[in-house]
Formats: sequence, structure tokens, C-alpha cells
Amino acid sequence: METILALFAFAIATSITPGPNVLMVASGAARNGIGAVWPLMLGISAGFALMLLIVGAGLAAPLAASNSVYLAMKWLGAAWLCWLAWKIASAPVGDISEGKPPLGFAGAMAFQWVNPKAWMIAVAALPTFQLPDMPMLLMAGIIALAFGCVSLPCLLVWALLGQSIRVVLSKPGKARAFNIVMGLLLMASVVPGLVAGR
Repeated sequence: METILALFAFAIATSITPGPNVLMVASGAARNGIGAVWPLMLGISAGFALMLLIVGAGLAAPLAASNSVYLAMKWLGAAWLCWLAWKIASAPVGDISEGKPPLGFAGAMAFQWVNPKAWMIAVAALPTFQLPDMPMLLMAGIIALAFGCVSLPCLLVWALLGQSIRVVLSKPGKARAFNIVMGLLLMASVVPGLVAGR
């Protein structure tokens, strides 16, 4: 029971802290409202839970064992994050209800595989919360379920934060500054993944 409580605390702490996912959600909600970011939030939640299951099943171990594949995924993820950061920073500042978040459901699911923070969480969670007498796949399912339960509420906090500043964004100068700041923050979230050792 203590392990499950610790797992939920870890899931909440890692899901609500700033990273690429929450920055995309906050930015999307600020520009387009909460309704427009539901596919993004659902894709993030489902994609990360699926990633935890696959990694826990051991299917990702051969990929992680290859240094060249690891480096390719690391740099592909960084490039994708920089592209998303550019899309956010250069988004039009007209009517804030126009447009849509840079990723939909499927894109958000796929994004988890190149999201450095998602990999760091998965690599930390699976061995940390593995119980010695429990099969790894079952524990991976429990970990995925824990993250599935907390991910959406944590993302919703960021969506509400983004939604709350929509009034401010009705002024083009402030909207442009917001877009640039969110883009820079997203780009800055790449740095820890790039400097982290293998």
C-alpha cells in the first residue's frame, strides 16, 4: 500500500510540473480555450500510459540498449520540440479563438516517444516502483494506470491556467509576448534531456 501511495505521489509530482506536455496544453488553452485542447490532453494521457506499458513489457529495451538509436531519439525529440516551440512562438496574434493546438490526439500520443521528460519519468518509475514478487508487466500496468488517473487532472490545471489568461491575450502585443515566452519555455525544456547523460 505504501508503494502505491508513493507511486501516486510521484505520478502527480511529475505530471503537474513544467515540461513540454503542460506547456503545450497551457499555450493551446490560452489561445483556443479548454475545449480545443481536450484531444491534446487525452492524447498525452493515453500515449504516456501506453508508453509505460510497452517499456514495462521490455519491448523498448533493445532500442534503449543501442547508443545510436538512443542518440537519434534524443535529437529527434529535441528537434520536434524546437519545431513545436517555433510554431507556438510564431503563432498569429489575431482572434485568439482562431487556430488549434499544434498537436491533436494521435500527434500527442506519438510525441510521448520523443518527449525527453516522458522518457526520464518512465525510466525512473518502472524500476523504482517494481515490487520483487510482482511480474514486471503487471507492475507496468499498475504504473500506467496510476499515471492515467492523475495525468488528465494535472493537465487540466494547466489548461485552466491557460484559459484564465485569454482576456489578456486579446491585446496583440501581449499575445505576441505570451507566444514568444511559451515558445522559449518549451525550447528550454529541451536542455535537460540533451545534457543528461546516457
